[in-house]
Amino acid sequence: MKPIVTDEFIKAIPKTDLHLHLDGSLRLSTLIELARAQGVKLPSYEEAGLQESVFKSSYASLKEYLRGFMFTTAVLQDAESIERVACELAEDSIAEGVRYIEVRFAPQLHVRNGVDTKDVIRAVGSGLERAGRAHNNRPEVREGEDLPFVFGIIVCAMRTFNRNMGPYFSKLTSVLPGTTKKELVSIASHEMARLTVAARDQEGLPVVGFDLAGEEAGYPAAYHTRAYQYAHSHFMKKTVHAGEAYGPESIFQAITECHANRIGHGTFLFSTKMIKNRSIKNPEDYIQRLAEYIASQRITMEVCLTSNLQTIPSISTFPEHPLHRMLEHDLSISICTDNRLVSHTTVSQELGLVARHMPVTRRQFRNLVIAGFKGSFFPAPYSEKRTYVRNMTYLYDALARDLPPEDES
Repeated sequence: MKPIVTDEFIKAIPKTDLHLHLDGSLRLSTLIELARAQGVKLPSYEEAGLQESVFKSSYASLKEYLRGFMFTTAVLQDAESIERVACELAEDSIAEGVRYIEVRFAPQLHVRNGVDTKDVIRAVGSGLERAGRAHNNRPEVREGEDLPFVFGIIVCAMRTFNRNMGPYFSKLTSVLPGTTKKELVSIASHEMARLTVAARDQEGLPVVGFDLAGEEAGYPAAYHTRAYQYAHSHFMKKTVHAGEAYGPESIFQAITECHANRIGHGTFLFSTKMIKNRSIKNPEDYIQRLAEYIASQRITMEVCLTSNLQTIPSISTFPEHPLHRMLEHDLSISICTDNRLVSHTTVSQELGLVARHMPVTRRQFRNLVIAGFKGSFFPAPYSEKRTYVRNMTYLYDALARDLPPEDES
């Protein structure tokens, strides 16, 4: 299949990354430098060695994929390191033409050495702001020839956890002895929802959304209804990791129990085999109705192609990814990286995969790019978001005029 657009075009157009984990997107060189300085033990202190042993091009399982996070989170335990990594992430995104990002992370995982959860959020915001300031001061941006860099922060609660995941969780489990696992995760996520709202409303930090991450199967989103209701009641935008390791019911629950504005991954939306509820007598009809609801309500799907192939054994090639079915159902889809380091990818590479492996038209490709901007939790009034999206489409269309006719692509 010949790509419908060139790699040069993909790099030049303004892009977004709405599903982007801070602790999965470090520069490998920075990870090594910070580990050396902090005395964190790594399997190797050479980039080639880490790529061979930890951050591979392909993984045998989700467990192997997640192994790298034990090293990345270990070096992100002080404000200076966190700010540096956030700044570098923004710089790397800007360099490939990404003009809007939403960086997500669980601040609970970085509470150590006198750093509390709000300190973590402040450090991330400071790093992103520093990189954005350098770009936004460029003449091309001031003259309207390029978009300014804009960012938001998404705070993650965890579907489940244990006391060994850090001081925050150790303290939480020790002060609530005898609490059931369901009650404990509910209390923890509600606390994070309160923190998320307070960080935005009281601290004035650039927090735009609330997320639920972690092991999906066995830990339903319904455990976190209280947290999401709190976020919803305070006009906080909401996304949920759902349908990545579980089926359509998980996505349904994210929407109905958690008021999700977006869905992280949603890979198994169309999987009838993964429906477990025996009261659903017609799985095909259930999925059709769910997909139609998602499409009509413009609930954006945060699709991460490379990450999905690395963590979902049932999808072995890019053409097998359900993105094409999402397109057939006219869903709002934003193409994202998930983890730039762990998945060895960029937004440009992910869009390149779409152009090479998916049966998309130029119009559909344009819609995918624009959907990232329209589906964003933009940290400004809606009128400003509309202007930003309009300016983005002008720049995109101007670049598209230089492409050869589509039937010659």
